[in-house]
Amino acid sequence: MGYRDVAKIGVGGPVGSGKTALVEHLVPRLVDDGYEVGVIANDIMTQEDADVFRESFADVVPPELIEGVETGACPHTGIREDPSMNLAAVDEFTERHPGLDVVVIESGGDNLAATFNPELADYFLFVISVAEGEDIPRKRGPGVVQADLLVINKVDLAPYVDADLEVIEADTAAVREGAPFAFTDCKAGEGIDAVAERIEREVLFA
Repeated sequence: MGYRDVAKIGVGGPVGSGKTALVEHLVPRLVDDGYEVGVIANDIMTQEDADVFRESFADVVPPELIEGVETGACPHTGIREDPSMNLAAVDEFTERHPGLDVVVIESGGDNLAATFNPELADYFLFVISVAEGEDIPRKRGPGVVQADLLVINKVDLAPYVDADLEVIEADTAAVREGAPFAFTDCKAGEGIDAVAERIEREVLFA
């Protein structure tokens, strides 16, 4: 079995948008639903996010199914231009665990232009934060427009940054042109069920 035989979920977004927090809630939910999950964290020069996942998932994901990929360059390089290191990690996962169902691949923090190579991600989540400003959806960018699911995180901060969630929702609906989006507060675990259910319905049950 090789990496083409396992579902791959890409998670991208700007620095501080809440990608790691989303993955921390999403993976245990998928495991609870009976899926065997691998996790890859991309960063430029560190294993910091991978170490966070190793600690967070100690009771739910075997350590050999958590990998840190150091891209050595801009974060989008390892997920878009040359995904070979990530694909090699996925391949190693499937060799060790032939029953693996899905691999969640977190990108290092990037900008609104970050997207995943289609060979690397069967389904692409892009995470933005309400704290980045009410106009963040209107700035568009490939990540915002092209993601299979846009996750608008940190809704709890809206009152503190003078952001109107109704305006954000309307603007997002306009730029997404019918494509799905979800509001979350990943710190509190709110909205995670909707994200997990969409992934299961559109990727794992397909």
